[in-house]
Amino acid sequence: MTPFSKLRGTIPERIAEIRRTLPQSVRLIAVTKQVSVGAMREAYNAGIRDFGESRVQEAEAKQAQLQDLTNVTWHLIGHLQTNKAQKALEQFEWIHSVDSLKLAQRLNRLAEQLPRKPQILLQVKLLPDPNKYGWSASGLLKDLPELNRCEFLNIEGLMTITPLGLTDPEVLAVFQETRELANKITRQSWPHIRMNQLSMGMSNDYELAVKAGATMIRLGRVLFGDRPN
Repeated sequence: MTPFSKLRGTIPERIAEIRRTLPQSVRLIAVTKQVSVGAMREAYNAGIRDFGESRVQEAEAKQAQLQDLTNVTWHLIGHLQTNKAQKALEQFEWIHSVDSLKLAQRLNRLAEQLPRKPQILLQVKLLPDPNKYGWSASGLLKDLPELNRCEFLNIEGLMTITPLGLTDPEVLAVFQETRELANKITRQSWPHIRMNQLSMGMSNDYELAVKAGATMIRLGRVLFGDRPN
């Protein structure tokens, strides 16, 4: 994978360098948590149209300052509390981090009142990790009948985040298992559940994710550099 130390140059130059390595089928989402509006405009001018935010409140402030940008798609990629579900539906076209049946059902009830169906991904956690949210494979398969009743949501696929400290082969295995889980769900032919999207891979491991079949990658540091904790 490309070390951060070798990614020099401007934000547009970094974006261009990464795009050259990606298949056209992979959607590049620029993760802009703690990134300035000015840097986001640079990314937009370099062709980025997908922005990923982790916090509803931070996204709201940025969206207010970027209203002049056209054709932008906003993605919520951070953990979503049920009490912020309404706000998230108003602000984001995609929610990658639907990590429980309770949250999915809450979003579904709220979405009934919307003019459009929100696009969502189901977050899975295939290895134990106390710092991450999401379904286990068996837990998700068990909840599929209830998720299939969420008719006001467009369930489009899976999202995953790998635990820290894994080797490259271990990371690749997690991504491949996520893809296989999506394939298994597809073979079950649920009417209201599609597995067209796999949101996998961040700055440290996106090349492995692409190799495993990711359709969306979420890149922050590799585009914008390190951010404050």
